[in-house]
Amino acid sequence: MLKKPIKALKGKRIAIVAMGNSQLDFHMAITHSQEFDEVWVINAMIGVVPYPDRAFVMDPVSRFFDSDDAGDMTGLMRKALPKLQCPTYTCQLDDRVSALELYPIESVVKDTECGYINNTVAYAIAFACWNEVGSIEMFGADFTYKHNLYFAEMGRACCEFWLAKCMERGIQICIATRSNLLDASIELKDKLYGYHRLSDPMVSFLDDNNKLNVCKFSEVIRQQMVPMGIADRYDENLNAGLDPVEPKKP
Repeated sequence: MLKKPIKALKGKRIAIVAMGNSQLDFHMAITHSQEFDEVWVINAMIGVVPYPDRAFVMDPVSRFFDSDDAGDMTGLMRKALPKLQCPTYTCQLDDRVSALELYPIESVVKDTECGYINNTVAYAIAFACWNEVGSIEMFGADFTYKHNLYFAEMGRACCEFWLAKCMERGIQICIATRSNLLDASIELKDKLYGYHRLSDPMVSFLDDNNKLNVCKFSEVIRQQMVPMGIADRYDENLNAGLDPVEPKKP
């Protein structure tokens, strides 16, 4: 088990890829030639992302081999786990998966002075925080969905808590634009509560110097804005709340 942070990770650009819908933004980023120093995957993404650098499967892997408790994920995990070659952090070793390593829970909790970790994505973020990476780009960490308001997965608060701890340590955070994490998917004009009810609301955005700025929406030169997301481009239709442009019919 690791007892000290990995020196090679300090200052590195890390992508964390979980299983929610916004994982699509990761694949989009890769097809647009974006590169990361390391890609870390969560649970079933071990069978989707080729050659990850690290994996986090915090349930005992016996859950996948010896039961069907993981539902539809079970078949994929049974096939992918034995083939893993990257360090795969978990809570219990199992001879059926040679890549498993015990998560450095004692060191992470003591060094960060926090034991609030209630889901696997949060374990990955806490690991990044402990290792003092330079930036974290989150994909697939989606806990609620716009089109299904009656369904939500636990863990969003814990992940956002750990992302805030990372920010306090100077780690840059980017969230996939499809994700609701840190309200990344919320329309720009609606992000600051209360102000969103005004005809010309106050908005926050990253300026040309990568500094967080606040001003009235009407004062923002939209072409100069950098959205707080992955693609580093301003999607006119998405942020204006418009429907996607359809190709013209013949």
